[in-house]
Amino acid sequence: MILAELIQNVPSLEAHCLRGASVDVQSFAEFSLAHRTHIVFINHLKHLLPAQTSQAAAIVMSPVLWDAHGGDFHHLGVVLCQNPYAFFAYASQVLEAHAQPKPLASVHSSAVIHPSVKIADGVTVGAYAVVEADCILESGCAIGAHCTLGFGVTVAADAFLYPHVTVYHGVQIGERNIIHSGTVLGSDGFGFAPHQNRWIKIPQTGTVILGADVEIGSNCSIDRGALGNTIIGRGTKLDNLIQIAHNVQVGEDCAFAANIAIAGSAVLGNRIQIGGNAGVLGHLSVCDDVVISSCTLVTKTIAKPGFYSGVYPIQENAEWEKNAVVLKRLSKMRDQVRELEKHLKV
Repeated sequence: MILAELIQNVPSLEAHCLRGASVDVQSFAEFSLAHRTHIVFINHLKHLLPAQTSQAAAIVMSPVLWDAHGGDFHHLGVVLCQNPYAFFAYASQVLEAHAQPKPLASVHSSAVIHPSVKIADGVTVGAYAVVEADCILESGCAIGAHCTLGFGVTVAADAFLYPHVTVYHGVQIGERNIIHSGTVLGSDGFGFAPHQNRWIKIPQTGTVILGADVEIGSNCSIDRGALGNTIIGRGTKLDNLIQIAHNVQVGEDCAFAANIAIAGSAVLGNRIQIGGNAGVLGHLSVCDDVVISSCTLVTKTIAKPGFYSGVYPIQENAEWEKNAVVLKRLSKMRDQVRELEKHLKV
């Protein structure tokens, strides 16, 4: 694909080709591995030096960097964009679709599909998939090999389920969702009532509802609601190995890294980012625009946007960093206090 055509397919970022509009590019690459069919991008000053020696066909950079360092890139085609990283993301999708066209829709002969299932045009169902009664497969969606869809599942248009995804009954998967292998949607929430030293199971009668453009990594588990529903908002992205418990509500455009656990009935707002191995206790709420760092345990409701860290107590990140410095010096400070006490006694 020539560079000018690529830019035309990423119109929302207002990218501008300064030089090399006719060069052919096939994919993005790292600076050291790039050759004459690759495109690279600069998103930080530290990338300037390796970019200067790159053998790529073209480079994407911000106008500010170009004004300051453009003379160093006379050998490359140049795309100017205010957000090179976003251009990389969008343009990579275009190049991938160009290199690997979407396969023709088909239903594999080994798939087991109940006669009541409604299948729209352009649906793909892979080998040995099982689709139970009253499911709805909307146009362009793809169900990978060995997937299982319980009764009454809805898979919206252009959603993609990789092989070995398990979807329990009644789950609703939104448009353009991507669900990776090994993930389970709609399993029972951990609901048990104690009685006479035993645990009485509480039927989990809700379901799971995923908004449009949600992506869920491999081996995640999203439990169905006990009474209401577990909800994941539009545009939210989940990494691998994440547990979302029953009745959790996650807002729009959130991003959760791997190994996160969200306990039951927690309510999370929009644009929340959570680092790996973090956790949120049940029945808490987290407001919009909160960033929670890795390994942090949220033990209380967060009502103020900001950057939070720590295990106990959770606090704003700047305050936590100051306290962490003091904690690292506690042993030395103790020795100093003891010495002062000795002198005071004398």
